[in-house]
Amino acid sequence: MMLETLIYVILNLAFVILISPLVMMLTRKVKALAQGRVGPPLLQGYFNLFKLLHKEIIYSPNASFITRLAPYLSFGFVMGAAAMVPVVFIPSGGLTGNIILFLYLLVSAKFFMALTGLDAGSTFGGMGASREMSLSAIMEPVTITAVAALAFVLKTIEIPQMFALTTAGSLAQYPTLILIALSLFIVLIVETARIPVDNPETHLELTMIHEAMTLEQTGPKLALMELSHGVKQTVLMALLINIIFPWGLATELSFSGVLLSLVSFAVKAAVLAVVIGIFESVLAKIRLFRLPSFMTLALFFSFATIVFELLA
Repeated sequence: MMLETLIYVILNLAFVILISPLVMMLTRKVKALAQGRVGPPLLQGYFNLFKLLHKEIIYSPNASFITRLAPYLSFGFVMGAAAMVPVVFIPSGGLTGNIILFLYLLVSAKFFMALTGLDAGSTFGGMGASREMSLSAIMEPVTITAVAALAFVLKTIEIPQMFALTTAGSLAQYPTLILIALSLFIVLIVETARIPVDNPETHLELTMIHEAMTLEQTGPKLALMELSHGVKQTVLMALLINIIFPWGLATELSFSGVLLSLVSFAVKAAVLAVVIGIFESVLAKIRLFRLPSFMTLALFFSFATIVFELLA
């Protein structure tokens, strides 16, 4: 049991780290093609990380130990969350995948990212951290309601058990999962700073949120922050994919099962990345004070799920 858990953690984290830059670049590629541009190569994310890892680290004279530690803490919390979302196979036991703890880990990573934005005392960093925390104050209850609806439908708060149930069942058995999927898609868009909420590729003062918090990071520390963002997007995509389309996810450790899981997840993640790219291409960025209306859609779908389940 311990050996299986150890293999699961190593394979799951290694695969998530490996595929995250590719998924992010695929979304950028789709957006570029939709705008009539060629866009960056799909492997550009790996080249960027490699380049940053060989750069010199430069700190602001006003930066404290927070700026130095935050990238490690943020990456560590996101990797802890990634270990709870099975991608390569569903472990039979010995590893908790409590979805409440999963949310706490993601919130902790976001907290330290906001701290590093404030720490150096720069205008852009403080602005980004302020915007991020303001949006989080609205989004966190929405996210909690979405996962509460998910736990209410599947009668468990353990993510591996949720995946095991959806793998053994079907959407016909859990039709309200479609509403939860819509909620989780909005959560994915907001939490990963995508259009229409944010644009991680921009450096405009009026629109920056996520990018503003990482402007003071350089070299390998910036690579860790970028990788944390990519891993966070991948695990939220995995949560959505394996709840609605769990086909191919192995329920036990075997070479053929793990290989099928890796291939099937890569295909499903690529499809979802294309959908996100198209979604971003057809929408404009929403004005900041109108974002609560967009987030309320997720809250509506979650409440509708709970109501339908109570009436069923």
